[in-house]
Amino acid sequence: MNMDAFFKAASIAVIGASRDSTKVGNVILRNLIDGKFKGKIYPVNPNAEEIQGLKCYPSADAIKERVELAVIAVPTPFVIPVLGQCAKKGIKHAVIISAGFRETGNAKGEEELKTVLNKYGIRAIGPNCLGTFNSRSEMDTLFLPRYRLKRPETGNISFICQSGAVGAAILDMATAQGYGFAKFASYGNAVDVDESDLLEYFGNDEETKVICMYVEGIRDGRKFLEVAKRVTKKKPVIILKGGVTEQGSHAIVSHTGSLAGAAEVYFGAFKQAGVVRADSLYDMFNYARILEASVPACGGRVQIITNGGGYGVLASDSIAKFGLEMAEMTSGTVKALKVKFPPAMNVGNPLDLLGDATTERYKAALEAAMNDNNVDAIVLVVLYQTPRITTDVIDVITEMNARKKKPMVVVSTGGEFTELLRRNLEMAGIATFEYPEEAVKAMSALVGYYGSK
Repeated sequence: MNMDAFFKAASIAVIGASRDSTKVGNVILRNLIDGKFKGKIYPVNPNAEEIQGLKCYPSADAIKERVELAVIAVPTPFVIPVLGQCAKKGIKHAVIISAGFRETGNAKGEEELKTVLNKYGIRAIGPNCLGTFNSRSEMDTLFLPRYRLKRPETGNISFICQSGAVGAAILDMATAQGYGFAKFASYGNAVDVDESDLLEYFGNDEETKVICMYVEGIRDGRKFLEVAKRVTKKKPVIILKGGVTEQGSHAIVSHTGSLAGAAEVYFGAFKQAGVVRADSLYDMFNYARILEASVPACGGRVQIITNGGGYGVLASDSIAKFGLEMAEMTSGTVKALKVKFPPAMNVGNPLDLLGDATTERYKAALEAAMNDNNVDAIVLVVLYQTPRITTDVIDVITEMNARKKKPMVVVSTGGEFTELLRRNLEMAGIATFEYPEEAVKAMSALVGYYGSK
């Protein structure tokens, strides 16, 4: 199926557009205008002649020009009649924002909706969804106002989300921390287009390097498994499963009307398909950052380089906890470093550069680890508070990472000065973390993905 219209439409009809700023139809229309959507926008409302400076149409079939996508935000009883107008106009794609179907117990209404979509040959995302977003084309059908939810910059992560609230939280967090997205889709009740369809689409999307998913239930397990196996061979797929407890499963029914199923079954399927499983939104975001930024991992032997002994100990504990190995540098590397470093330094793993570590010491340690065949990945701890490190260390780390030899994560904890330097590294495409445990856990996800291929 061609789903470009959901993300790259050249013309959109906003059905349910309103002059009332508190109405969903008004917000969607304003988001398209304020986001400088490059295509044509057609507000549809039988009770208005003009909204937001645009000519308003009484119905979708009254629009004379070609329309690729309808965004439907009308009360539940009007959704099916509106689809009839879309069919008359020849609109073949719709994002149905309207709720009030299976998630509220209206299973009959959802079955009728499905029948009508099949009858008219209309492909639909929703109902009961947040909408879609494309950072490159500025196509924004989300019903949350931009002043409350800033949109992320252009990037290479695409996000598929069953829950609009979870999706909004992720977008908000990504924007606040300066990370970019390619595309976003909230699919709600999945009466037609489901998570597997979106996964396949993003799997073939050249602008998407990493796919994140939040799912509560999967509509067709066999279909999902087949699609996921194909996609994970090309790019990482990270999934957070909602409803892993009995209480969470009950909550799902009243949220999107899905049946959650046993969590263990899902986890087994994810593993079989080569999917990276996240246990929290926080983990999913961290995994996406490292999988987007890093080079592939060829093994799990990790070298720790630090200027804080305690952080080296914590990183070592995490390496054991998350199933990685402590690297053992070759005798030649150790010998060469002992010549360069002070006698008080113990050249091993962790490689503690001590509290008087200099930028030059970091450079020597990084070069050695990058060139050592016994090292597969690097966890680099830089506590910028120590006096002899200059800000040039950022250039050293960036230069080493640019060689694309081995995956590397940086750990730095601190206040305003540390945050400034951390952002410089992130802008250079280097995943940075506040604490050793989260850095090692993200590295474990990276190693696990490439190890499963």
